[in-house]
Amino acid sequence: MADNQEPTFQIQRVYLKEASLEQPNSPAILLEQEQPSVDIQLGVEASPAADGVYEICVTATVTTKIKDKTVFLVEAKQAGIFEIRNLPEEQMGPIMGIACPQIVYPYLRSNVADLIQRGGFPPVHLAEINFQAMYEQQQAQAAEDAPRIVTQ
Repeated sequence: MADNQEPTFQIQRVYLKEASLEQPNSPAILLEQEQPSVDIQLGVEASPAADGVYEICVTATVTTKIKDKTVFLVEAKQAGIFEIRNLPEEQMGPIMGIACPQIVYPYLRSNVADLIQRGGFPPVHLAEINFQAMYEQQQAQAAEDAPRIVTQ
């Protein structure tokens, strides 16, 4: 019996892998009237979980400060397990760097807003992300950082 060579892309599961909320300067910082500054950092990681199965994690770190004091810090990692088989090698990067994060990210946005609101703050809504532009920028940076072989 021949192996099925049909391309496969399936979501196995989407889950909240990690989440934390810190309010290191509470309760005093909560009495401040000044608007806090908000810094949001995002990252994407891909790793094999089994043969043809990959875990894709999208991480968000939201830091709010008033002057140099942290109001709150939220770190959340939303993950998805995807079965990806029989795709050409050149398609694997874009699938894991663009398609999978686009599926996982809405769950991360919701969980981050919920966690912040449950901490007693107005929700911070993460902006929509163009994962294709982010992926292309990472690829361009990797190509730029790659060691160059000089021939004479």
